[in-house]
Amino acid sequence: MHANRFLWMLVAALGTGGCAASAQATDWLQFDFDAAHSGNNPAETMLSASGAGEFALTTLFPVYNVTLPGIADGAPAYLSGVAMPGGVRDLLFLETKDGHVLAVDAATGVTVWSHPTNPSPPPAGQDYTTSSPVIDPNRQYVYFYGLDGNVHKYTVGSGAETLNGGWPQLATLKPDVEKGSSALAIATAKNGTVYLYIANGGYPGDGGDYQGHVTAIDLATGSQNVFNANCSNQAVHFVETPNTPDCAQVQTAIWARPGVIYDAALDRIFMATGNGTFDGTVGHNWGDSVFALNPDGTGSGGNPVDSYTPTDFQALDNADTDLGSTAPAILPSTLAGYPHLAVQGGKDAKLRLLNLDNLSGNATAGPGHTGGELQLINVPQGGLVFAQPAVWVDAGGTTWVFVATGNGVSGLTLGLSSTTHKPALTKVWQNSTGGSSPVVANSVLYYFSGSINALNPKTGAVLWSDSSPGGVHWESPIVVNGRIYITDENGQLWAYALDGIFRNGFE
Repeated sequence: MHANRFLWMLVAALGTGGCAASAQATDWLQFDFDAAHSGNNPAETMLSASGAGEFALTTLFPVYNVTLPGIADGAPAYLSGVAMPGGVRDLLFLETKDGHVLAVDAATGVTVWSHPTNPSPPPAGQDYTTSSPVIDPNRQYVYFYGLDGNVHKYTVGSGAETLNGGWPQLATLKPDVEKGSSALAIATAKNGTVYLYIANGGYPGDGGDYQGHVTAIDLATGSQNVFNANCSNQAVHFVETPNTPDCAQVQTAIWARPGVIYDAALDRIFMATGNGTFDGTVGHNWGDSVFALNPDGTGSGGNPVDSYTPTDFQALDNADTDLGSTAPAILPSTLAGYPHLAVQGGKDAKLRLLNLDNLSGNATAGPGHTGGELQLINVPQGGLVFAQPAVWVDAGGTTWVFVATGNGVSGLTLGLSSTTHKPALTKVWQNSTGGSSPVVANSVLYYFSGSINALNPKTGAVLWSDSSPGGVHWESPIVVNGRIYITDENGQLWAYALDGIFRNGFE
């Protein structure tokens, strides 16, 4: 038996309180694992397509399923080795659509602490959130978006809320019309400053006086910057008309699953917007665009640092085909002249390959230009792209991107086009079973379609599947320390483990 596996099982068997505390454990601190939201956990070693016998992937089974206070329409965050009064625990953190936040023992599914974050009574028109929590890199605090329009900070083990130093932090002054759709995100900038990001958009129907915006909070000082996707020359939280300050333009939501993407190589954050007015540097409105900011959430001269807007932006706006139904997915690249690339999916069922060094490709680099994508292709399997793509580099150095829609999942590789001699994505495989945001762990691709599925990422071949959970909307799996965790539309949390590991390490 492999030494690391034996050590993991031994610690699990001896864990205090009958719960597992994994040796050499990995944390899943935020949506899609890291600040780039790559959807790739490179540290996973327990779950493997090459396992044999009782440790084969085909022996995965549900360890438990527990009922939550409501539907958690996102993904859990996971923290290993948390000191608790009864011993050390691994914890899952979840948020339900009605703003209930909770910590759950990852080994048993038992709730450790929980709090409502919605005001009572809620403001008129206030509905729900699909946000997911994020854990501070110092492993002491977990953050949630509240239906009161604030970000709340809790101690991971006790659930005690921080109520000083600027907390809870303001995310929107319009919680009745501005929705926290996206997961919270955290990144450490090159200068060492740790920032927390919250993106806001509107509720379904695109009605009301809302403007997409992102709030960046310096976790050391509690200070924050606001960047508005409408009236970006006003770096403030808007209030509702007829009060001031407000913006005459509306919509331009930032609502993709990860919200804000951090590129460590460029030391910039990137995000994408939905329907709304685009007039760039003239009127400072950035509908149906991808744009870049400094890591502190600031732009330059009232505009983003850089931007990409399709030439058909007005048609996208007219047809309600938001470009920003996903965030840019950063693609590791060794292609000469193109070290920083990303793919952008949208509600128009297309994929756009972008150069993050110059988003528009214009000779005069900077924000406000239109066009300039390196490649524009149809989603291979078709369908609107709501799920954030996962990105993976295989053992041979090939960069892959996995795109899920309601029509299925596809695997594409990055290379140079033989005709344009520019970077291009090429479809390798596709299937017809659609689902949520995919993730990769230890060379296995996982996604949730109502069934939880494990695929060979190079071929799309199904390695394992289980149909026990309920339906799926935006729920996405996490794969960490030998387990899969997923929530479903029945308001349940499911945990899976390999049969052999469970029987040797948990019973």
